[in-house]
Amino acid sequence: MSIPDLDEWLASPQGRYVLDWEQEKYDQLVVDIFGFNAVQLGLPQFDFLRANRMPFRFNCDAEGRVCVRADLHHLPFANTSVDLVVLPHVLEFDSSPHQILREVERVLVPEGQVVITGFNPYSLWGARRKLKPRSASYPWRGHYISVLRLKDWLSLLGFETQIGSFGCYAPAVTQEKWLRRWRFMELAGDRWWPIAGAVYFLQAIKRVHGMRLLTPAWRDRKARAKALQPAIQKRTGQ
Repeated sequence: MSIPDLDEWLASPQGRYVLDWEQEKYDQLVVDIFGFNAVQLGLPQFDFLRANRMPFRFNCDAEGRVCVRADLHHLPFANTSVDLVVLPHVLEFDSSPHQILREVERVLVPEGQVVITGFNPYSLWGARRKLKPRSASYPWRGHYISVLRLKDWLSLLGFETQIGSFGCYAPAVTQEKWLRRWRFMELAGDRWWPIAGAVYFLQAIKRVHGMRLLTPAWRDRKARAKALQPAIQKRTGQ
């Protein structure tokens, strides 16, 4: 995902403010997601899978220092082969976000999970974006997608949304001293305007209707053994 001015913004106080919040959220969630294969699409400069414990974790993008270089609209992974996909700010800066989500659904195993972060159009940052020209620098040049719209897209693809949260309630100031002065809005925002954070964090699970999960055989044997205990006790007189 090539975005002009991206690296410069990521190194700025404003960029670090957003990414520090997101990194903390990713670390808290992905540590408890298990499986074999996890992939991060986009933003290879950051490792949002660092807290995950799957044996195979890698990043994928069209360019940059990545493990797998590929077009995100046509992922080079087999159907139902990935347990976890993370999408940090990919959809709002792509011309075909639906196609990326379709590919994510294709490669995920049943009950596989996708975690998405994006900029919230209904926030102070979203309001500032509307005042910027389309040729503005990152992060204002993207097409911000609301959580409600994203949930609708995921639902059509068979996903069930789970955990979601908003963060970064400070205005879109650029200097570190002003960001520190607005820190009090983090706690106030969670209480008074919880859906107005500059960024959101959303988790969804791929559901497959009609699928039956099979439990390990040892559990079936244990259940049958428990069911037979009253009959055995009655026959032996114990």
